[in-house]
Amino acid sequence: MRKLTGVVFVSLDGVMQAPGGPDEDPTSDFRHGGWVAPYWDPDMGPFEAMITGEYDLLLGKRTYDIFAAYWPYNQDNPIGAKFQGINKYVLTHSDEPLDWANSHKLSGDAAEVVAKLKASAGRDLLIQGSSTLYPPLLSARLIDRLMLTTFPIVLGRGKRIFDGSEKAGALKLVDHFVSPKGVSVACFEPAGDVPTGTFETKPPSEQEVVRREKMEAGAW
Repeated sequence: MRKLTGVVFVSLDGVMQAPGGPDEDPTSDFRHGGWVAPYWDPDMGPFEAMITGEYDLLLGKRTYDIFAAYWPYNQDNPIGAKFQGINKYVLTHSDEPLDWANSHKLSGDAAEVVAKLKASAGRDLLIQGSSTLYPPLLSARLIDRLMLTTFPIVLGRGKRIFDGSEKAGALKLVDHFVSPKGVSVACFEPAGDVPTGTFETKPPSEQEVVRREKMEAGAW
C-alpha cells in the first residue's frame, strides 16, 4: 500500500494560493503571489527531507499546469530533474492532453480514484499545491501524513486547504521544526475521531441552566 503525504505551504489564516510567485495563480484577484520566498531559509527541516526523497506526485489540474510550464524548463534545478523522471498522477475532468513526460490522467470520484492508486504498486505519493484535493481526501482519511509549512503572514483571502466540507477528525503531531525566520513545519498523522471532554467538575449553575434552555429554544 502506497503512503500519501500532503505537503502544504500555508499562511497563518489558512491560505495556500500562489506561494511561488506573483504570476503563479492570480485568480479571484489574488494579489500576494510569491509570499514564500522572503521567508525561505537554507534549512527548512522536515520539508527538505521530504522533497528530496522518493515519491510520485499526485496533483490537481491547475497545479499540474503550473508545474508543467515551469519545471521541464528548469532541469538544472535538482527538483526539476526529479519531477521530470517521476510519475505525475493528475486528477482532472479535462480532455486536454498531459504532455509532460510520465504524466497520467485520473478521472472520477477523487476518493475512489486515489484509494485505487494507493492500493497499486509503486512509490509513495506526494501532493503539492492542489487545494481542491484536500477536502475529499482528508474526509476519506486517505492522507497518511499532512505536512503543514506555516509562514508568519496573514493573507486574508485566497484558496484554502480547508473549505469547511471536510469530515471532522483528530491528528497527532509526529515531527516539527521552526526556521530562523519563524516558519513552522509540523507533520501530522491521522488519529481517529475528534476526542471531546470538559474541565467542568461541578453541576451547572442556575444561570448556566437558563442559558442552555435558551439555546434549546433557539432564543440564545
